[in-house]
Amino acid sequence: MGRRGGTLTTVARSRLGIQAECAAWCRISKIPKPPRPLHSAAGGGPLRPALIRPLGALGVAGVALLWPFVAVLALLSALEDWADQLLSSKDRAKARAQRREAEEQRRAVAAQALDQPFDGDWTAAAGQFLLRWYGHSSHPKRLLVLTENRIVLAAPPNRVSIRQTERMVVVAEIPASEAQVEDPLIGTHPSDRLRIRFADGSWLTVITEEERSEIHKHLMRLPRLGGSVGTSL
Repeated sequence: MGRRGGTLTTVARSRLGIQAECAAWCRISKIPKPPRPLHSAAGGGPLRPALIRPLGALGVAGVALLWPFVAVLALLSALEDWADQLLSSKDRAKARAQRREAEEQRRAVAAQALDQPFDGDWTAAAGQFLLRWYGHSSHPKRLLVLTENRIVLAAPPNRVSIRQTERMVVVAEIPASEAQVEDPLIGTHPSDRLRIRFADGSWLTVITEEERSEIHKHLMRLPRLGGSVGTSL
């Protein structure tokens, strides 16, 4: 799977036939439990990705076998403050600055509600779209593609452990008149969060694989739109 934005843009153009401006793999956080009547009215589709396939399960088992190493890493993390004492004053200052920046980023994410999957209104456009998210595809990831006149989401129809790029198809399209993609933290903090904001004001958060994906970079080049894409490019 290519992670570089240009490669994904090329894949979207060649494999999906989409005149993509930019693209990035993304996921959503856990969908909260919706009201049963609204869930049923939306088709009662799955609210979680499908279970991991056997090949992926073997990978999970392999991780379980590595738990002693994980424990060692946890211990090393717990000794972080002690380790700071062994660093030079310059290195300690750098480490403190990095921790301070990470904490500021977490606060900024929370302040913009980017730690939430959506705005909370199940009856609005974003909530309704979220109810159908895994009905479109049981795969946990989506290739988010921005074009001149629409937002496209592509994924394998079913969950796969390998070759997700080769198996992906378009699973959802949102016209530019109905939604736009924005980066609420643009110009302040790099992050792996983007927001799909619908015309009715509702929104959902997607989490990109890279902290500053090709879409983030694309939005930074569009100051005239205030860091958003949807109505025009």
